[in-house]
Amino acid sequence: MSKIRLEITRCKGCGYCVEECPRGALRFSGHISDKGYDTVMVDESLCVACGSCYRVCPDRVFEILE
Repeated sequence: MSKIRLEITRCKGCGYCVEECPRGALRFSGHISDKGYDTVMVDESLCVACGSCYRVCPDRVFEILE
C-alpha cells in the first residue's frame, strides 16, 4: 500500500522534495509533463512517509496517507 499520494499534474520539477528526502525515496522520473516539467516519482520501498516532501513542496503535490 502506498504511503504517499502524488498529484503529479501539479509538479513543476523544482526538486525541493528530491533534495529534502532523507531516505532518497524521491527522484526525477524522466517523464516530461504536458506543461514541460520533469516530474518526480517515489520509490515505495524506501518511503517511510516522514512528510519531508509534503512540507517543502510549494505546489502541494504530496498527500501523506494514514
